[in-house]
Amino acid sequence: MISTEHQTHRPVGFLDPDDAFTRRFVESDFVETHLQRIDMYEFPDVDLTGLPGLIVSSQVDQDHLYRHRDQIRSFLAAGGVVAFSGHLLRQWLPGAGCFEPKSIESHDDYTVVEVTPHPIFEDVEMSDLTYQRGVAGFFARGHNPPPGHATTLLRLRDGEPVVYIDDESTAGTIFVHSGNDLIGFGRRDTTAERVPEQLVAWMRAVSTVRSTTASAQGDRT
Repeated sequence: MISTEHQTHRPVGFLDPDDAFTRRFVESDFVETHLQRIDMYEFPDVDLTGLPGLIVSSQVDQDHLYRHRDQIRSFLAAGGVVAFSGHLLRQWLPGAGCFEPKSIESHDDYTVVEVTPHPIFEDVEMSDLTYQRGVAGFFARGHNPPPGHATTLLRLRDGEPVVYIDDESTAGTIFVHSGNDLIGFGRRDTTAERVPEQLVAWMRAVSTVRSTTASAQGDRT
């Protein structure tokens, strides 16, 4: 059995596109403390054994991921958690439909509404997700259509599901958000700054992947 303490501190994989948008973030204390950086183009050759989850950046090369989608499926089949933020352009993620932009008539159309309370967004004000420095639209400008069995956590004002969880399409768990990288929200000075650490904590908690350390300890007993 994996100890609670060891499970709590396991790093989560971060599939890094190494572009101008993510480079400064990768150098942050949050990444050093909570994540294990994986170069996007080295991903097919990386052993993911023992990682509880994998965070996929909105800037990732989705054509590359589509070519290696079987590795994503294998990771999920082993009980891993995959969290994606962004516009899904290729169907590399099981169950998820490609991004559908929203027709906007007013900034109020970007209003984020809670559907299902969840630990990732605990103590986070929806207004702090809707607005960044007084501007709406950064959180989501459309949605990645979920499968019918998925659980919607957040939606836009007119009902579009912009954050959902799918724990039925595979043996693992899939978290999908149709906007900018949630793990970058820690740089905000609002309640939204809670999201990155709460996301990682949830991924560790729901993953059924055993750590390599725990496996090795079990083998010696």
